Amino acid sequence: MLLAIGIAGSSAFDSVAEAKLARGQSMEIGDYTLVYRSLDERQVANATEVRATLDVTRGDRDLGTLEAGKNAYTIEQQVSNEVGIRSDRLTGEDLFVITEQIDPDGSIYFRVFVKPLVNLIWVAGLVFLLGSVITLWPDAREQRRLVSRAGEVGVPAMR
Repeated sequence: MLLAIGIAGSSAFDSVAEAKLARGQSMEIGDYTLVYRSLDERQVANATEVRATLDVTRGDRDLGTLEAGKNAYTIEQQVSNEVGIRSDRLTGEDLFVITEQIDPDGSIYFRVFVKPLVNLIWVAGLVFLLGSVITLWPDAREQRRLVSRAGEVGVPAMR
């Protein structure tokens, strides 16, 4: 039940916003405000990483920064999106930021998702695991009943 509510809630009540931002500009989605602060590029062993840093606020509360960007793998000639994710355990919401396109002037086309009730999916997984452990736990009373039944039937003891 928790899993169904989590999946239905995160799909039915999600919010999506898209905006092209230059440094210093902001966008809003739901209660969140995202301000595009900087764009950094760094070379790592097998890729070039480009990351946009965004300040995240919700109402009057500062929630810190979030990084989203792209990795360019030169040898493989592949580019991957590196999604910025912020999870709020209290409200059960996840905020996803994707950099769709990075222009040469430093402006970025962002796609942002707010997915509510995602925590219920994780809670459902924990409930499932706990239930599995409980059902698989050996029951000493059942073991004694099996031994006494085997004795009544006259089954020889295993050696």
